[in-house]
Amino acid sequence: MRVAILSRNANLYSTKRLVEACEKRGHTADVIDALKCTLVMEKNNPSIIYKGHVLPHYDAVIPRIGASVTFYGSAVVRQFEMQKVFSAVESQALIRSRDKLRSLQILSRAGLDLPKTVFTNYSRDTDSILKGVGGAPVIIKLLEGTQGLGVVLAENEKAAASVIEAFHGLKARVIVQEFVKEAGGADVRVFVVDGKVVGAMKRQAKEGEFRSNLHRGGTSSIIKLTRKEQAAAILAVKKLGLSVAGVDLLQSKRGPLILEVNSSPGLEGIEKATGIDIAEKIVEFLEANTKAPKKRIQKDKINA
Repeated sequence: MRVAILSRNANLYSTKRLVEACEKRGHTADVIDALKCTLVMEKNNPSIIYKGHVLPHYDAVIPRIGASVTFYGSAVVRQFEMQKVFSAVESQALIRSRDKLRSLQILSRAGLDLPKTVFTNYSRDTDSILKGVGGAPVIIKLLEGTQGLGVVLAENEKAAASVIEAFHGLKARVIVQEFVKEAGGADVRVFVVDGKVVGAMKRQAKEGEFRSNLHRGGTSSIIKLTRKEQAAAILAVKKLGLSVAGVDLLQSKRGPLILEVNSSPGLEGIEKATGIDIAEKIVEFLEANTKAPKKRIQKDKINA
């Protein structure tokens, strides 16, 4: 099987692990920077030019598309799909998951529990916004924020009103969510592949910090999920049309609350916390959905 891994940096942990997993199972993996691809569309012959050459046929593609390049990255994935290449993450599911507001609406409609969330069209009625989530403290998030950036904890109504007004004054769209105190500055990352939970870890924010992101100093540990947590994570991924995803949830008094579903989740934290070879699970998923023989190795690798 020949696999294209769409990544802007071949030295990233997740990218290297996916290459290793492919090669371990007898496949060839080429790392391709999606932003350096030129898309050619013509009747019955869509193609991709990369570094001056037309890319050969691939059996599967693994998108590792950053949030800041979603538009072009998803177009590249779509071009591969037009060539009948199986994608670990479908282009439309990628776009859907990156729209925080839309994804929350989809999850809410599916009956999944979420932190109470309010979104307005730059409303100055901060009293109504805060009332909608049960009052301060609240979490204020930029719709375009990632990896904990653009996320603010406002501990009282005055501070919340000031932050909301400041963002709105800059024409920056935000969502306001209830602060789940009993979570204790921790969340749970659940990794789902092909409708199954393949790993889970609990992330704890460092002292004085409410964001549990590992690259912000948080720590991780393996966790055994409850049946409700497993079911919520699997349903969230299914409703967004994803096959490979990381689901972030909070443990609350009323059960698991879905925070976000990430279509390009990092592998480093989850693999080191659980000891599970998540990269290999992804490659096994590709094998099950392509007709390429497992041991066929292409020698004409792309100089990516």
